[in-house]
Amino acid sequence: MKFGLDAANFGDYSDPFTLAELAAEAEDVGWDGFFVFDHILPDDTRKNLFDPWIILASIAMRTSKIRIGPMVTPIPRRRPWKLARETISLDYLSNGRLTLAVGLGGPPEREFEKFGEISDTKIRAEMLDEGLEILKGLWNTEPFNYEGTHYQIHDVVFNPPPIQYPRIPIWIGCKWQNKKPLKRAAKWEGVFPIPHKGETITPENLRTIVNYIETYRDRDLDFDVALADHDGSRTPQSLAAYQRAGLTWWIQRIHSPWFNSLDEVRAHIQKGPPSL
Repeated sequence: MKFGLDAANFGDYSDPFTLAELAAEAEDVGWDGFFVFDHILPDDTRKNLFDPWIILASIAMRTSKIRIGPMVTPIPRRRPWKLARETISLDYLSNGRLTLAVGLGGPPEREFEKFGEISDTKIRAEMLDEGLEILKGLWNTEPFNYEGTHYQIHDVVFNPPPIQYPRIPIWIGCKWQNKKPLKRAAKWEGVFPIPHKGETITPENLRTIVNYIETYRDRDLDFDVALADHDGSRTPQSLAAYQRAGLTWWIQRIHSPWFNSLDEVRAHIQKGPPSL
């Protein structure tokens, strides 16, 4: 199992300089990944917010081994072809260390409705699926055409391809009890299940998720299962239970309300990842 850190792109210590420093410190002490929220508005308008792709570029320049990526990018509020260019560029800048976690985005009233964007869940799910196919097609460097309900592309070639082959790995973020997005995840390289409000995903829940996805995916391909930890209270014994259930990435969130200051975050990072 690998261990990562996940930071909000808003609030205290969310600027590109600070998060790049934290990622470099995390790499030095053995963490495996450093991920960043992809929001367009903070949960409180008094908080500062910085673009996650600028943050990830700064992290790529300060690190050399640690895995990086957004957690998660809402494809329905992006132009997939612009996202394809950004992901290829970041894959080069990081020398093939990008993992792209994607989802519907939310909360819809803040991230979509305030900008006059489509907030309907079904339509955003259609846009997500179409956007994923467009990313795959544009990463391929062959002439690409696409006729979807929401996007159309006519004879486009993107060069260069990503460094990673056959493509940049894609994780699907989703609420864990929703079967359709779990089935969607089976087509890609990983899943990032999210608990419903007031829930905790237990090892037993995780095994249910993994078993369901395995009925739809090609088992010859590598597949990641990532889970976020909010309070850092898991013991090595409980982490081992998640690992037995199929977990491959344990990701510690390092922003408020779980950490109240930059000093607390640095102290936690310096402890290094958990030992099983």
